[in-house]
Amino acid sequence: MAEVGRAYEGGRARSRRRSHVGVHAILIPASLVMIAPFLWQIVTSLKTLSSATRVPPSLLPEGRWDNYGRMFDLLPFSDQFLNTALMAAGRTAGQILLCPLAAYAFARLRFPGRSVLFGLFLSVLMVPPQLFVLPQYEITASLGWLNSVQALIVPGMFSAFGVFLLRQFFLGLPRELEEAARLDGAGPLRTYWYVMLPLARPGVIAMSVLALLWSWNDLFWPLVVNTDPEKMTLSAGLAALQGQFQTDYPVLMAGSLLASLPVIAAFALLQRQFIQGIAHTGVKG
Repeated sequence: MAEVGRAYEGGRARSRRRSHVGVHAILIPASLVMIAPFLWQIVTSLKTLSSATRVPPSLLPEGRWDNYGRMFDLLPFSDQFLNTALMAAGRTAGQILLCPLAAYAFARLRFPGRSVLFGLFLSVLMVPPQLFVLPQYEITASLGWLNSVQALIVPGMFSAFGVFLLRQFFLGLPRELEEAARLDGAGPLRTYWYVMLPLARPGVIAMSVLALLWSWNDLFWPLVVNTDPEKMTLSAGLAALQGQFQTDYPVLMAGSLLASLPVIAAFALLQRQFIQGIAHTGVKG
């Protein structure tokens, strides 16, 4: 019997190894395809313009580190970086404060018209965001906020998608904890703050990472409200480097690479919590 058991365990181990080899045989080429544009961006940022536009293209960098210095000469990079950081931080903080409150109300509280109001929230996700640009621009202009940081932050401080995402997370939390808090005399707000919100931390982190990425990469709205180069964000400033007849691609790739480093670092630090939050969002208890 012992020999049969060892043979069975050995067969299971060999089967697991084969399955791992198969999985890695798929994931490694897929990962190379995913990182290929990023590697090409690095290579292009170290070329001359003639080399970057050569056909067939050259696959080797040329060590032109001065492209990064030229990018600082063409753009007020520090000002645009600060504007982008303030916009991303302000929007993310606003969504962290407001979206969980609305999501908890839709998931746990009972009030008249809840289903209708939540349906309106979902309908916002089906409307192209470009349709909201004109009324938002008129409101921003009437407030005197054009070419200002608050024009970048305030319209993005609330997200219907963030409410939907966290509502699904709150629905997956056990009701027994909420009922226990109610028996202890806690009201809805206290139950939310001390019991439910800490349990929803992975979902809040996932929403925060998404909000940070979307805010950092937002182009259309910052390009509309801020036309002063010193008030632009990095995405709008880099878009301005694209000329009608010619574009300096090495300098553009150098600026894009520097602009992407902060969000790459943020995702690397919060990767585990982000994946955990997304994985638990669709689980309803």
